[in-house]
Amino acid sequence: MPQIEQLGAFYASQIFWLVVFFGLAFLIVGRGMVPKVMDTVAQRDKQIADDFAAAEQARRDADVQEEAWRARENARRSEAQAVIAEARSKAALATEGRLAEVQRGLDTQLAAAEARIADSLRAASAEIENVATDAARDVVARVAGIMVDDGAARSAVKEKLAHG
Repeated sequence: MPQIEQLGAFYASQIFWLVVFFGLAFLIVGRGMVPKVMDTVAQRDKQIADDFAAAEQARRDADVQEEAWRARENARRSEAQAVIAEARSKAALATEGRLAEVQRGLDTQLAAAEARIADSLRAASAEIENVATDAARDVVARVAGIMVDDGAARSAVKEKLAHG
């Protein structure tokens, strides 16, 4: 059969051209393009690694700076607490002094008021005694018709007031 006989020549020519084109494709892609792509990938990997290293260094620097900042802030906070404590103690001392001064003034006023009350109480007691003496003398004079002298009436009223 003639169709089968030409298959060998036909396929041989096709296989030849297939090998030629695959060879050319291998040379162009495998030897020309792939190394360039691999170099680009390697450069990209190196750039990423360098960026990571720079980021890590920046993080370490930031940590060092943050630690220094925290130390400064803690020192400032402790200084502020000391200033606040000192101000509180000064204010407490000033308040204590003012309170002591006011207390002395109040004690003086209280003593004067107590003295006035005691004087008023003595004066009121004397007035009550005088009124009671006059009333007792008048009652005895009206009821019994006896005139009692002032000293006797006063001593009787004092005794009655003292013992109830």
